[in-house]
Amino acid sequence: MIMYCLSGHPTLPCNILKFKSSTIMLDCGLDMTSVLNFLPLPLVHSTRLAKLPGWVSKDGNSQLEKTQLIDLSTVDVILISNYHCMMALPYITEHTGFNGTVYATEPTVQIGRLLMEELVNFIERVPKAQSATKWKRKEDQRQLPAPLKDAVDIYTWKKCYTMQEVNSALSKIQLVGYSQKIELFGVVQVTPLSSGYALGSSNWIIQSHYEKVSYVSGSSLLTTHPQPMDQAALKNSDVMILTGLTQIPTANPDGMVGEFCSNLAMTIRNGGNVLVPCYPSGVIYDLLECLYQYIDSAGLSNVPLYFISPVANSSLEFSQIFAECIHGEFSNEFKQPCVVFTGHPTLRFGDVVHFMELWGKSGLNTIIFTEPDFSYLDALAPYQPLAMKCVYCPIDTRLNFIQVTKLLKEVQPLHVVCPEQYTQPPASQSHRSDLMIDCQPPPMSYRRAEVLALPFKRRYEKIEVMPELAESLVPMEIKPGVSLATVSAILYTKDNKHVLRPPPKAAPPPSGKKRKRAAEESPENQPFKALLSGTIPVEQFVQTLEKHGFSDVKIEDTTKGHIVHLQEADTLIQFEEDSTHIICEHDERLRVKLRDMVLKFLQKF
Repeated sequence: MIMYCLSGHPTLPCNILKFKSSTIMLDCGLDMTSVLNFLPLPLVHSTRLAKLPGWVSKDGNSQLEKTQLIDLSTVDVILISNYHCMMALPYITEHTGFNGTVYATEPTVQIGRLLMEELVNFIERVPKAQSATKWKRKEDQRQLPAPLKDAVDIYTWKKCYTMQEVNSALSKIQLVGYSQKIELFGVVQVTPLSSGYALGSSNWIIQSHYEKVSYVSGSSLLTTHPQPMDQAALKNSDVMILTGLTQIPTANPDGMVGEFCSNLAMTIRNGGNVLVPCYPSGVIYDLLECLYQYIDSAGLSNVPLYFISPVANSSLEFSQIFAECIHGEFSNEFKQPCVVFTGHPTLRFGDVVHFMELWGKSGLNTIIFTEPDFSYLDALAPYQPLAMKCVYCPIDTRLNFIQVTKLLKEVQPLHVVCPEQYTQPPASQSHRSDLMIDCQPPPMSYRRAEVLALPFKRRYEKIEVMPELAESLVPMEIKPGVSLATVSAILYTKDNKHVLRPPPKAAPPPSGKKRKRAAEESPENQPFKALLSGTIPVEQFVQTLEKHGFSDVKIEDTTKGHIVHLQEADTLIQFEEDSTHIICEHDERLRVKLRDMVLKFLQKF
């Protein structure tokens, strides 16, 4: 079993698992941290941004060949854990020759569509007059300003996909429900389990008749909107692939929500506005619910909350949360002070860019970061100097290391495989040995562009025996509770299923000596060679030798068994656990006699 790691971001995974004769992609997360290297896309003309100089290539027209770790057209299926881990799907299904099936739950697909639609809308509504590509050439990268000149694989960065590509990608998804068993080509069976993290989020069980792999990605034990995490089905796994843990292991989600509400209330009371960069789904649901109750108890129920997104209505309708707290026509009802939830969390595109330009110059206003996916300092960099206050309240409900340790003790997988980042403390807190996965045996780690051989091998295969063949078997007990039967059959394999059927009956031999001899020599007409089983009792065997006239017998114990030495006949008989050897030179009659004496102590099948 081989695993290919295509993503270096542990919470936006993309791994490929080769299991038996199937190729399975586990998630296809889109790492968007690269957009922090670029300037924002303003909705209206920005004099400040327009004055900044562009980059000009010095020269060169060389072509760049991109090598891939694996041919993605060979992927049979893609298993999606949650809507954050499907954002790269159009790049795979529309540009790699992929011709397989994608499996995801209905909420994952619905919310994933909203996130993709919002992303496409944000990018396409700010068209660029020119398209630049030369800056991505390797030979020009050192000329770029930091941090672009130090970026990894900059030539692989792509333009945003289109809505047509989104719709085409989503059409390839087959909807599944929790605990639904899906057969893949008769080779393996995959089953989604509730992961407890987001609406529709799933962990996956991938198993054959004798092997079981559990894929745990983006899970939570907190009680929020999703169904609780299904832990029982993860037990007895040969391998657990563990990704998508919390990005803020030292921050308590409840504490962060409390700080969020108190900072928001303080700003509103001072007459300022609050800007919350966010996705159109996920944490915003919990924030709106908590905030709805908090502002009412704080006497701020007259403060308007605005959720601004091209997909805001669809998101709220799908989540069925307190939609009445969100105002309708923004341009007609906008009043301040207010709270605005809008995207994108990078502050590089979307409506949030306009509000940063509008409110950034006033110290009364506050921007509160709740999404942990991006560095808030990098997000704010293009807007400096900035007068508005900045508050960082990252809310990540995914499993922390304490919860993971407890989970592993309960489900007890034989082996754990995880990103390299989880096997050592964070660089900023190198003394915190509790901020890493601790289990026995130690976890196997992987990094981006690495190929990993998973630590177990297939040993068994299930074979179906046809009833007419089974009826002909005559088991013999070789020891209490263990019986064996010899089988003479033909193995048929089709669609990865194996069936034993009786051999065809031999046709009557044709007339003529040559044809008769050929028929007798065919494998179907050869006598079945008996199989032997049992242990030779050495002392009884020696007694038998003495009865047959062998008096000068010496026994020698070895590490593998015993050696019986017939000194007069200059012959050795070696008894080992799985074999017997008769060493008798130039006396075939004696060897045959001794062989027959040995066979009397063994069972034949």
